[in-house]
This record gives sequence, structure tokens and C-alpha cells, in this order.
Amino acid sequence: MAGVNSAMKRLKAFGRAHSVERLPAGQAGRGLARLFLFLFYLLSAILHPLNAFTQDIKGPNVAGQFYPQNRNALSSLIDNLIAKVSLPEIKGDIFCLISPHAGYAFSGGTAAFGYKAIKDKPYTTVIILAPSHYYAFNKISVYKEGKFRTPLGDIEIDSSFTQKITNPSQSIEFIPQAFAKEHSLEVQLPFLQRALTGFKIVPIVIGDCAFEALDNLANNIVKAIGARRDVLVVASTDLMHSYDYKETEAVDRLTLSHLEALSAQDIYDCLRAGTIQMCGGLPIVTAVIAAQRLGYTHYSLLHYTNSAIVTGNREKGVWTVGYASAIISGQETSTEVRKEEKSEESMLTIPQEKRLLEIARKAIEEYISSGRRLHFVEDDPRLKEINGAFVTLHAHGELRGCIGNIVGQKPLFETVRDMAIESATGDPRFAPVAKDELKDIEIEVSVLSPLKKIRAIDEFILGTHGVLVRQGWNQGVFLPQVAIETGWSKEEFLSNLCLHKAGLPSDAWKENNTEIFVFSALVFSEKQVQ
Repeated sequence: MAGVNSAMKRLKAFGRAHSVERLPAGQAGRGLARLFLFLFYLLSAILHPLNAFTQDIKGPNVAGQFYPQNRNALSSLIDNLIAKVSLPEIKGDIFCLISPHAGYAFSGGTAAFGYKAIKDKPYTTVIILAPSHYYAFNKISVYKEGKFRTPLGDIEIDSSFTQKITNPSQSIEFIPQAFAKEHSLEVQLPFLQRALTGFKIVPIVIGDCAFEALDNLANNIVKAIGARRDVLVVASTDLMHSYDYKETEAVDRLTLSHLEALSAQDIYDCLRAGTIQMCGGLPIVTAVIAAQRLGYTHYSLLHYTNSAIVTGNREKGVWTVGYASAIISGQETSTEVRKEEKSEESMLTIPQEKRLLEIARKAIEEYISSGRRLHFVEDDPRLKEINGAFVTLHAHGELRGCIGNIVGQKPLFETVRDMAIESATGDPRFAPVAKDELKDIEIEVSVLSPLKKIRAIDEFILGTHGVLVRQGWNQGVFLPQVAIETGWSKEEFLSNLCLHKAGLPSDAWKENNTEIFVFSALVFSEKQVQ
């Protein structure tokens, strides 16, 4: 009835403006035509009251700025970005896609990884959780009905779903100002249009909310989804923003390690404390809560980069923003089978180990000789998986350099290449390796498993696990082989790690605010792999 009443009000105004009774006799013909037009609108309003005057189409805010305004140019750009992506097989249903929201020239290549992962999947509802950049509020705004328009066409809102999750008493309602200028939600839409077909959207912009509000939203989403398997959540976020490339990378590594643990409360607390940074952190918290309640507990980082890498400008003082593409999925296999698969995934064949050692040596030799970073092309799916790794250098039995990446951000072969160069030239404990030293250098590679947070040191197996300790901004890492090389006890291992690697008091590992993570490593060297 609200739609009919609104239509009738507009029709009365139309009638007053075009009344034939006030027309001069010479204009009676035109007046009669207007009368028929009035009657046509009246009949349309009665038969289709909602479509006549209340159809809501939200136009784009940043077309022509963040992405091309031309339909063909936009389609070609997205298709080309997705086509360039190569991904390993992803097992289980993908529930959540974490995707950046900068201009496509900066973050489009990273976003393409996530959209390649969900391309042509049978999703019929896509929930988009986005932060508010322009409108300050402490509620959650759900766009309830209508359509969103992009240069690629209109996308219908799943109004039946939005009705189920909207609850003003929980501060979840429609606040139009939250969408008026926002880009973080909009930039996901063209990618969705090229990756999926036959879907509706649930657009949500999240303000500066307490954890309870995010928990309520997640719970409403979980209830609305029920047993459905055709719902995708897109959490829109960029990572660190700073004027220092190195600071951005350091904080992003920390942020991604927290994401990997999939602890919503931990992520929220760290965001509030300022130890990690994501402009879409609150959408991430909401997505993690919903994912875990629905049984999706497997996190995979697909790609990481930042604007300094994209533009090639890593000078200090240049604005730098981090971008990541990741997924949260479920596993279709039992826990026992999953453990066996994980063990098999962490293993490498002898040819694969030889290839990684070859890449490390060639990368070091070329970089030291010419300053050029070699580009390698790999077809082996295992070597293209996202993996953390360390490269350790020894000369005459003594450590000569060791640099690594705990949380995988690139394909394994690229990580080994980059860490090999950093170990040879960027370890602050040593002078860069000279060209005439190369013949004496022995290379060792450690391929790492994902981090696992532990509550007691009984869960830490000396000689099997590497350890990362973290307290605020301070963190340090020891690889598993450190225990074997030193002969330390658990307590000595952890005390030296805190004191000499994390810059903390030696007994900081005993404190409640110190986090301890363990990981395993597959270690191989040129001496072992002939």
C-alpha cells in the first residue's frame, strides 16, 4: 500500500499540472492527449505500483576513476586480469573471499586471484561487507532493495535476504548516506559480474561498531543462510597505509599472520590496539565469525602485494598501501584424511628440492653480478603454491645469512628467489656476499607449514617445530634446526628467541600477553640434495 499511496500522490500532482479544464479551447486536443497519458499512468500505478515510481537503482560512484567507465574496456580489463592468474586446486567450498578495493591499476591484479578462485561457481547470493570511508557512523547499513548499476549492467539486491538480517534494535538498518560516496563495495561489483552469473547481492557498509554489533550481524547472516551452500561473502579491505614501504610490508606480515589464525576477537582487539591495520578490518571480523559458525575454517592466502611493488617506487615518503586476496573455505574430507593430505602437501620430491636450490643459487649469482632480479617461469603446481620459506647461507660451516617469510605471500619458487637474494645481500648481521665468495656458499632452504598458535609449551616439540613469539610490535623467529644446532632445552630456546630475536626480556614467553606460534619446516641443502 505504501507504493500505491506514493504513486497516487505523484499522479495527483501530475493531474494538477496537466488539467484539461484550464486549457484554452484551441488546446483542447493536446489537453485530451494529456488526459489519456494521465489515465495510462494511473492504470500502470494500479497494476504495477512498485515499478511505477519506487524502483531504486543505485548508480556508480567511481566509474571512470577506480575502473574504466566504458563497458567493453572494463570487461576486457577484468577478463585479462583473471586470465593471467594461475592457482593450485582449491578443495572444499569457498565461503568467503577477502578482496582489496583500490583502483584496478593498483589492486586489480591481486583481486583477480580471488575472483579466479570463485569464477563460474553456482552462487546465487553474494553478501558484500565493506567499510565506510566517507560517512562516519557507528552502525551497520544494509541496502534493502533495488539494484546497483555498473557499466556492465544492473545487479539486483536480494531483498528477501536483506529483510532477514536487518534489525534496527541491533543498529542494523538502511542508512543511505553510507553508500552515497563509498567505493569499497562498488569496486567488487564489476569483478563479480565477470566471474559469476545469475546472482543477487546483499550490500552492507559497516561503520565503527563494537564487537557485539559485528557478532549480531554475523549471527543474522548465519541464520539467514541456514543450510544453503550457494552464498558467498566478499569482505572488502586494503591493508596497511603508510609512507614507508618497509613498515607497510612488516605490518602486513603481522596482519596476515593474525588472519591465518582466524580468531575474530583477536583480530578485533589488535585492530583497536593499532598493532595491525586493515581499513576493512570490521568486515573481516564479521566474515570470520560467520565462517566459523558455519564450519568454514580453512584460510588460504592467494596473493599479496602493495602499491610500492606495483608502481616500482619504494622510496621512503611515498604513500604505500598493502593488498591481499585470500579465501576462507571448508574441507570436504575427514580430519584424518586432511592431516594426511597436509603432510603430503608439505613434502617435496627430490627434483622439486633441486629446482628450488637451483633457483636460489642462480638468483644470488645474477643479483650479485648485475643487480638484476631473474624472472623464473614454473609449470610445477607444487612450486606455484603460496608458501612461506627461509633461505639460509653457510660459508666454511658458519652462518652467512638467513632471511625468510613466515607467512606465504607469493608462489614458493618466487619466495625462494626473493629470500635467497635477501639472505645474500640484506641480512643486517652480515656484509653482503661478495662475488668471489659464491664458490664457498652453501644454500639451505626451509619450506614452512602454516603457523599454529599454542597455549602451553607442552605443545612445542623441540627440534621439530620452529617458533614465532610475538608481543605487540615485537616478534622473532627461530627455525626448527636452531634447537639441533645449539642443543638448547625448550626454556633456553624460548628465552634466547625472546631476548635475541624479538628484543624482549628473556622470560617474556611466560607472560600472558605474549603469543607463541609453532610451525614445521621441510629443510634441505645443496650438500644433501645432489
